[in-house]
Amino acid sequence: MGSIHEMLKNIPIPRMVPVRQVFDASHIHDVPSAVKAEMARKEVREKIQPGKTYAITAGSRGINNLSGIIREVVSAIKELGGKPFVIPAMGSHGGSTAQGQLDVIREYGVTEEFVGCPVIATMEVTKIGELDDGRSILINRLAAEADGIVSLNRIKAHTAFRGRYESGVMKMLTIGLGCQAGAEVCHRQGIMHLGPNVEKFAFGILKNANVALGVGIIENAYDQTAMIRVMTGEEIPDTEPELLKIAKSKMSKIKLDHTDVLIVDKIGKDISGEGMDPNVSGRWIVPNVKGGIDAARIGILDITDETLGNFVGLGMADTCSKRVVERISRENTYPNSLTSTVTELCKIPMYFDTQKETIQATIKMTPAKSPNEITMIRILNTLAMDTIWVSENLLEEVKKHEDMIILGKPEELVFDANGDLI
Repeated sequence: MGSIHEMLKNIPIPRMVPVRQVFDASHIHDVPSAVKAEMARKEVREKIQPGKTYAITAGSRGINNLSGIIREVVSAIKELGGKPFVIPAMGSHGGSTAQGQLDVIREYGVTEEFVGCPVIATMEVTKIGELDDGRSILINRLAAEADGIVSLNRIKAHTAFRGRYESGVMKMLTIGLGCQAGAEVCHRQGIMHLGPNVEKFAFGILKNANVALGVGIIENAYDQTAMIRVMTGEEIPDTEPELLKIAKSKMSKIKLDHTDVLIVDKIGKDISGEGMDPNVSGRWIVPNVKGGIDAARIGILDITDETLGNFVGLGMADTCSKRVVERISRENTYPNSLTSTVTELCKIPMYFDTQKETIQATIKMTPAKSPNEITMIRILNTLAMDTIWVSENLLEEVKKHEDMIILGKPEELVFDANGDLI
């Protein structure tokens, strides 16, 4: 046993208590019917012309009911005589390859057999215009060649900027439809200019391409579909900001303000664009955006299967397990940073042989406190906020919140023979 193991073996891990966080649980119980009702609006129906082709976007996020929502949009367009097809639209994700992007949406059930129309991909782009400053407006060639575009995406707070438009239908036009080349043009001025550039390019696309519809999806804090709004291209600019306000009101979070140690079981591109949502974790790549819990140290135990080795966001943590490092794919990750010019997200932190040692190391490196004094919170991921685990010395803080319910007694974390959490 090396010195690392010797240094960590006696670091105490606090007993943890399960706590339920209560959020607004209102959601759509019949998602297909909700989509059909939106697609039946007179203004929406008038945007679909018989015999015309329509490219529907499918992104890289783990949106609940994504495949089912797409299937209903496809069905409605076909009923009106249109010819829909689905394209992966995720900028440089999926290893920045057409097949890689098809693999990502297949993980979400978006297949030709399920959605009922062709699912095709390309990373080729077409220049459809220029901004006033001369920058090229580039979009997916298949979308440019279609008679109309349906921009479908979840609307939520962005992980790197604040603005009138954040993550949603407008960003899907700019980054998703831009493929790697278009996303790179948008990111080239740096992360501090990303918000304004998303808006500029989105309006450029609305002006120079036939964006027939936008499908905005809002989820509640329990990852359930809370609202679906189908907008005409003309309605998108004024409607999406209102939907963003609603989405932000339904966001999940850790209801405590501070912890010494935050342990995240899994991160992944299906969870957040940055692996773990900084709106929850409090770790931001830009200095002018705040939010989330104030955590002195963050440790990551694993990545999701659905992320296909993409470890974007890992660099925002202080520690991780060796299991994480063994599962990462540079080919599926580095295109993100090569495109966005943000290096921090793809860095590998200190990593340790087991999940137990990862937790112990994170505790040991918490400044100004002895290991026996630290507070700790453990979460499954930054989407699953309904049940979290807190160290027993945080129970008095928990009791101050009416919307936090203690579910059990303090218990030791249990590890298997390999040092992984059971």
